[in-house]
Amino acid sequence: MKIAIIGYGKMGKAIEEIAVAKGHEIILKIDAANTSDFTKENIQNADVAIEFTGPQSAFENITKCIQWGVPVVSGSTGWLDNFEKAKKLCEEKKGCLLYASNFSIGVNLFFEINKQVAALMEPYDNYDVSMTEIHHTEKKDAPSGTAISLAEQILAKIGRKNKWVNEPSNESSNEASNLIIRSERIDPAPGTHSIIYNSPIDSIEIKHTAHTRKGFAGGAVLAAEFVHKKIGIFTMSNVLGL
Repeated sequence: MKIAIIGYGKMGKAIEEIAVAKGHEIILKIDAANTSDFTKENIQNADVAIEFTGPQSAFENITKCIQWGVPVVSGSTGWLDNFEKAKKLCEEKKGCLLYASNFSIGVNLFFEINKQVAALMEPYDNYDVSMTEIHHTEKKDAPSGTAISLAEQILAKIGRKNKWVNEPSNESSNEASNLIIRSERIDPAPGTHSIIYNSPIDSIEIKHTAHTRKGFAGGAVLAAEFVHKKIGIFTMSNVLGL
């Protein structure tokens, strides 16, 4: 495939390395220094675009790809207030969008484990559930998109929790009905997500720790291969058959 990388930072470079090793061609690389190259003419030379930028630019980047008829795989977080708009545009244009808060195969398996554990723990209200996520200091958003995905899965299974809050940013975080997400920024830390069920008697913890960015980058390339010549809106669950 011919791939455009939108957001040529550390993740973009890791994606390039894996994509090229698998025989794909990177025909466009966009970063802050050459945004003027992100044109309809240039992007339409690509079979698929992989977009990893920031909350301030992700929605616009995704919109351009959809409007210009290029399937787009996005791993940007912090823009999901506009996800329904992107979804609607994709449906109108008969385009292709795959969004994931995390492209790691291990994390997506962890999502499935999280849902199963939450369902098992739902009847036992003596266990309080909380979360911790740790990332590098360059990560702009908190909590992480992966943490939000995990939290929403828990909220869907455990009725005694009504919403997630990011401690210590919310003064009402001590309310029993809140699912607390603690965010820590430490270097170097590609990403750790922990979910703890704590009771007066014991604790149960499930955890995923990333060692490098290669897991995220490899999953993103796998997702790009999946969406090639497809129409619709997809997730990593579709890619992995979960």
